[in-house]
Amino acid sequence: MRAYIIRRLLLVIPLLLLISAMVFFLVRVLPGDIIDVKLTQAGWAGLDRAMVEKALGMDVSIFLQYGRWMGIAPGADGSFSGVLQGDLGVSWWKMVPVIKMVADAWPITLQLGIMGLIISQLIALPIGIYSAIRQDTWGDYIGRSFAILCISIPAFWLGTMVIVFPSIWWGHMPPIMLIPFTEDPIGNLQMFILPASVLGMALTGSTMRMTRTMMLEVLRQDYIRTAWAKGLKERVVIISHALKNALIPVVTLIGIHLPIMIGGTVIIEQIFMLPGMGRLIISATANRDYPIITGVIVVFAVVLVLINLIVDLTYAYLDPRVHYK
Repeated sequence: MRAYIIRRLLLVIPLLLLISAMVFFLVRVLPGDIIDVKLTQAGWAGLDRAMVEKALGMDVSIFLQYGRWMGIAPGADGSFSGVLQGDLGVSWWKMVPVIKMVADAWPITLQLGIMGLIISQLIALPIGIYSAIRQDTWGDYIGRSFAILCISIPAFWLGTMVIVFPSIWWGHMPPIMLIPFTEDPIGNLQMFILPASVLGMALTGSTMRMTRTMMLEVLRQDYIRTAWAKGLKERVVIISHALKNALIPVVTLIGIHLPIMIGGTVIIEQIFMLPGMGRLIISATANRDYPIITGVIVVFAVVLVLINLIVDLTYAYLDPRVHYK
């Protein structure tokens, strides 16, 4: 197991290098010239274009810029400082280190994603299991219809509706200012429960259908029939014998959906005014703040790669036949 983890982590290095290069070069072909925008900013107006390019480090070739950003080429002062040294650069608009802005925004996105994942599984797994063991009953039909509804409703539309209608009917609006968990845990959870529920709906439907399908397949296996024949209780057969084997494809599906969920936080954070990574990258894209865009996407890439590794390792726990060497 240890050797497998080490190999996977070593394979991550070229992957992240490829992702960083793609992000760095692609964001610079976005329409719009940041130099012209900077020259209209207070404190920059009246400066020569060449001076602005030099101040931002854009007076050299794009390949040298990438080398400096990665920390494999010396900067203008001759020092090496970049991603490999833990430095994601400085925001071109706020003149604040990107790593600090990411550190402030990441806990919000992480909390939103974790709560959305927990809510989706608390809804999807029980309904999926119940639909399978009560196949073709009214409960099954209602559960399947609810799954299709969850899949069909776009998260951005649902998020807009849960803000608009309560404000019209009851005069209630979600809080605009962030409530830190350390200051008011209850208020923080109340603030996040609605956006997390909207985010979790995207996972609920497909996870519910996958759980039902796999439970039906497992319940038809011979060892399940043997368990029934031994006179075991339904709860024991379902939880101890069927559920664990049925969850393997479900875990795979969750691993596939996690990047979608992280991408969904961009929309949900914008709708509910949460100052997380999603809003950070939207504002950076609008302002062509390249250091923030590249830094945030690299952080996302690292997190997703680690999540995929965790999902793979989960297989060994769920299925004793899986061994990593």
